[in-house]
Amino acid sequence: MTTPELFFLALGLSADAFAVGVGLGLGSSEGGLKKSIIAGAWFGIFQAAMPLIGFFAATRVAGAVAGYSRWIAFALLLFLGGRMLYGAFKKESDGPEGRDRASEVNFAARHMFILAVATSIDALAAGVTLAFTDANIVAAVILIGVVTFFVSATGVRIGAVFGEKFKNGATIAGGIILILIGVRVVAVG
Repeated sequence: MTTPELFFLALGLSADAFAVGVGLGLGSSEGGLKKSIIAGAWFGIFQAAMPLIGFFAATRVAGAVAGYSRWIAFALLLFLGGRMLYGAFKKESDGPEGRDRASEVNFAARHMFILAVATSIDALAAGVTLAFTDANIVAAVILIGVVTFFVSATGVRIGAVFGEKFKNGATIAGGIILILIGVRVVAVG
């Protein structure tokens, strides 16, 4: 694979991370540089690691996961999106004492891990594909990780800009975005 082909592969793989990043930014009370970097790092590392795992495990691991990968991603995204929606509606009924903790997007390791896995499962299959091409796996992994870092960090920032303006409605939108991404994964997959 040529470098431009790898770049477009990286962009394609980072699309879900971008959309989830926007959802994270929408659900966050502030989407500063630190949160953008945290999301970018989680998504970038996982998007880089999964093709590497797929490359080396080739059909053995990918074949076992491939049939279920879209359902795993769907369940994880549905859970997190549902949690955001629950928190947003709970806050509305609780009154104006501020953001409910369940609706506030949490950038803690356990939440970011779930999202990073959910958005990078398709990269596992890409790694299997790379094993059957003349691609330089080191270059591919680095490019995929770097592109995903920047794309998802940008998504968080874009979401935060809208989230600051629209507050609770943005949290609802963020939850809906995560759920719709999960539905799309199942429908397209």
